[in-house]
Amino acid sequence: MSKMFEQTAINSMVLSNRFVRSATWEGMAANDGAVTPGLVDTMVDLAKGGVGLIITSHAYVRPEGQAGPWQLGIYKDELIPGLRGMTKAVHDCGGKIVLQLAHAGRFAPGKLTGQTPLVVSEEPGKAYHEITDQDIRELVAAFADGAGRAKAAGFDGVQIHSAHGYLLSQFLSPVFNRRRDAYGGDIQNRSRIHMQVYKAIREAVGDDYPVLIKLNCSDFTDNGLTLEDSLQVGRLLAGIGLDAIELSGGLLTNSKLSPSRFGIKTEEDEAYFKEEARHFKSAVGIPLILVGGMRSFSVAERLVEEGVADNISMSRPLIREPNLINRWQSGDRSRAKCISDNSCFKAAMSGNGVCCEVKNKKS
Repeated sequence: MSKMFEQTAINSMVLSNRFVRSATWEGMAANDGAVTPGLVDTMVDLAKGGVGLIITSHAYVRPEGQAGPWQLGIYKDELIPGLRGMTKAVHDCGGKIVLQLAHAGRFAPGKLTGQTPLVVSEEPGKAYHEITDQDIRELVAAFADGAGRAKAAGFDGVQIHSAHGYLLSQFLSPVFNRRRDAYGGDIQNRSRIHMQVYKAIREAVGDDYPVLIKLNCSDFTDNGLTLEDSLQVGRLLAGIGLDAIELSGGLLTNSKLSPSRFGIKTEEDEAYFKEEARHFKSAVGIPLILVGGMRSFSVAERLVEEGVADNISMSRPLIREPNLINRWQSGDRSRAKCISDNSCFKAAMSGNGVCCEVKNKKS
């Protein structure tokens, strides 16, 4: 049997295989962030399709942290019953599901939220609110409260979103963080809020509950987060009990080196963070999930066999083929059908939910 179909564990959570559905904005939640039947159906399709672990789209922990329309929320107790229905549906199919906790920071559209976006450092000439010490305390509490709601709703764990230029990623990146207080300067200061968020979450959910983070290995931009600094963040978090890291990279503002790159046509184009992952795997002694352009079973298997990563995470291929993992396990190991054109998000932006336009045209 391939190593890809072995059981793995993250804290108390046992996974049936090494494949993870990386957090993907579905554009299917209600206006207030509540779960909808369409969102439940999407998660069920992934569970039935054989994905070992589903990570939800980024769920905003406070109203002003909403990144876009029809985004999942975790900011109030009234959302728990709908979320509980979604986790039950996944569990009834034998799946595991983790909720991603997020805040968009400067990328929150004020026109949508009706509130002034929060920024790590002042940006002259723009209608932003620079985060104060009191704001930081409230943000830390919001992440912890969100984790508590996720546990109450039956999620198998939570993931802290600190990648792609969202709020916690903004703290790590000198591009956005020009603070001169305890949260700016060297990487220990820039990651201070991460330690506080993690500790507050851990206190809210207990020692046995899986807590993961999605982390940029690098921003791949001038004056951005470097691999060296990211490694230090990973070591610091592992040292205080973090259970796993999902490694990504790039910023929303960098189209060429973005998290969702175009034109992945060959095996050489795949796994575009694999070299950074090698450094992480040797330096940080907790499970490593690698995302970024996976399209071939052979590439995923080789990365695990070589010890580059423990689990392999995908997003766009599972939009086109929710049953991809079952297909691979059945013996059809041909490449994922995703052509990496990012057209799948156009439907979500129009309010119809994320879907593969190429597949729909052919059907």
